[in-house]
Amino acid sequence: MARTRGKDSLGPANKGQQRNKIVHVFTEGRVTEPEYIRIVRERARVTGIEVRIANATVPGSQRKPIVLVEAAARLMREETRTAKKAKIAKKFWPEVWCLFDRDEHQQIPDAFKLAKEAGVRIAFSHPCFEVWRLLHHKPVQSTFGGVCGEAVKLLPFANNAENIKSVLSDQIPKGSFARAKKRAQEMNAQHPAHKAMDLRDPYTDVYEFVEKGLGITTY
Repeated sequence: MARTRGKDSLGPANKGQQRNKIVHVFTEGRVTEPEYIRIVRERARVTGIEVRIANATVPGSQRKPIVLVEAAARLMREETRTAKKAKIAKKFWPEVWCLFDRDEHQQIPDAFKLAKEAGVRIAFSHPCFEVWRLLHHKPVQSTFGGVCGEAVKLLPFANNAENIKSVLSDQIPKGSFARAKKRAQEMNAQHPAHKAMDLRDPYTDVYEFVEKGLGITTY
């Protein structure tokens, strides 16, 4: 899988220049997640964070969760070595995130385990990212039975969108992040803490990526 060379942006910052924190993101989807990230970043206008889609050009066969995390773990090791060698303050060390869904993927528990060991962060949705999109419009109170299509059908723009995978700015109501986050937390709370992550349906913690990875608290 193609990797992003984060080390090119490390090293001493120019005098008077503020260093940006680099956040590398591996996404399962080639369209939906990157477009969502672009839209909310443009809307929030956060400075000091540079976001790179690390696997923007790779094919779908290399976008399964375990493969994403394996590539992310390699990149994390490279970035950590480079940051240490350049003596970068730890608060500016690059972060590596993976965004993926439950869908019908295998090895989800293995992907979580590897990510934890490697220091890679995960934003996970069950059954799919569309749960997070839906929460910007309404609460989710019942299971989807692991079927992404059931979540898609509830999107208010599902019947009018030319391509449901494409994200348009007007599909994300302005000021909706706080509501979506609150609804996600209430939805997630229905699952007991001991329940395996890959069995929590519905579930999403994309709001943590938005806040901690993108540095965005409102849009």
